[in-house]
Amino acid sequence: MNDGKICVSVFAETAEDFMKNIHRAEKSSDVVELRFDLLPESELENALEKTCDLTSEKQLLFTFRPREQGGKRDLTRTEREHFWCSGYDFCASWADVEIDMVETVSHWLFKKIICSHHDFSTTPANLVEIYENLKATGADVLKIAVRTNDIADSIALWKLLETAKSENQQIIPIAMGEAGKWTRILGPAHGAFMTYAALDAGRETASGQLTAKELVETYRVRELDENTAIYGIIGHPVGHSVSPAMHNAAFKFHRLNAVYVPFEVKNLGEFVEKFVRPETREIDLNLRGFSVTIPHKRAIIEYLDEIDETARIIGAVNTVKIENGRLFGYNTDAQGFIEPLKTAYGDLSGVKIAVLGAGGAARACVYALKKENASITVFARDLKKGEALANEFQVNLKEMPKTESQKPKTDFHDFDVLINATPLGMKGEFENETPAFAGQIEKLKLVYDLIYNPSQTSLMSEADEANVPKIGGLAMLVAQGMAQQKIWTGLDAPLREMSRAALEKLS
Repeated sequence: MNDGKICVSVFAETAEDFMKNIHRAEKSSDVVELRFDLLPESELENALEKTCDLTSEKQLLFTFRPREQGGKRDLTRTEREHFWCSGYDFCASWADVEIDMVETVSHWLFKKIICSHHDFSTTPANLVEIYENLKATGADVLKIAVRTNDIADSIALWKLLETAKSENQQIIPIAMGEAGKWTRILGPAHGAFMTYAALDAGRETASGQLTAKELVETYRVRELDENTAIYGIIGHPVGHSVSPAMHNAAFKFHRLNAVYVPFEVKNLGEFVEKFVRPETREIDLNLRGFSVTIPHKRAIIEYLDEIDETARIIGAVNTVKIENGRLFGYNTDAQGFIEPLKTAYGDLSGVKIAVLGAGGAARACVYALKKENASITVFARDLKKGEALANEFQVNLKEMPKTESQKPKTDFHDFDVLINATPLGMKGEFENETPAFAGQIEKLKLVYDLIYNPSQTSLMSEADEANVPKIGGLAMLVAQGMAQQKIWTGLDAPLREMSRAALEKLS
């Protein structure tokens, strides 16, 4: 357990909906932030009157930011002063103000003052100076929220936690963006005064904000402490991943003091150096292991102390365990991939299979299929990369078929099974793309798309149109995740709980 609080941010278009959202937020929060700066100007006075008459069991935090600090509209200093000195009875509430308003907002009016600094474009180099300036105001709590583009950007901000603890100063450090999500999850366990959450998905008030339900139920933020074992997923992007829901469900099932968090990593070497290696890391997060996804499955190998035989043959690692300062690499993709395919298709000996892609996932597929004596052809856009894979495993190689709108130039009519091991169709920039259309796959017996988010990819829709049986990547995800759990914890993973959590997240 920790002393950190969960603050749910509330906004609405009308004063009436504002009140409804406050009551909803009270169910999952310790503090409810009332974002008056996101209300239309015509509803502001009405909302103030209603909230100042409100009796709540939860602490209320009043916020009225100008646009440059994250508010909805331009506000003059006079308008802001009028809000904070409006004469309403705020004495039971907290106030969140910018540094230029601290002297205006008196402790006579509010129970606690939070002084904030926001930078929505970057992580400034003078964070220590910003911290000292905020501290000099005498505010009860300091809040520094800055934009991060890669995980290493958040290190300087995180170090302010140690500084603040040594000075007995309460602080809320938030790294905004996907690369900073881990600070929102782990902050309270490491001394942050509070972390912010959205009331619902799609109603975030800042980039990278999670919902209150996710913080409480998926990440169990209130239960974490400095001794919590930390696992995660590294890659770019990782925002779409359902692995946190799946692995945290397993930790909860076994009642382990452990959490699995998303780590958005662009610069792999910097992550290993500054977060992982004991001799060089700049912060200690009690990191015990992590999953590896696109694009780092092959590149991670050079940073590991040992890899298992399967990972060595495949040439890709999707699982890292950290033990006694050493990094051990494994590949559970092959096992996770082949089990659902054999269940759906049966004996694979002699079956003609087209594998699309030549990356780490494709290598795991080819490795597993070779052990089943399947007849394999790899289709690659990068023929040089594909040639290395084909030569190593002694399989056929062809260039990935090109398509023009819905008119395929080539087809897969000579194959029994098609496997998509490319990112085409994955949630994000490739979501609306497909590696094949219905006309190319209509004679197949099975389509297997390794992508699991979205659950119905463009390729799977094409399979439906062609009336070809299909399986998605969720089964593989769960199977390889169960193997990861065994590697990390030594315990048998709970299939039902992990599957249910993954499905719920996708839905």
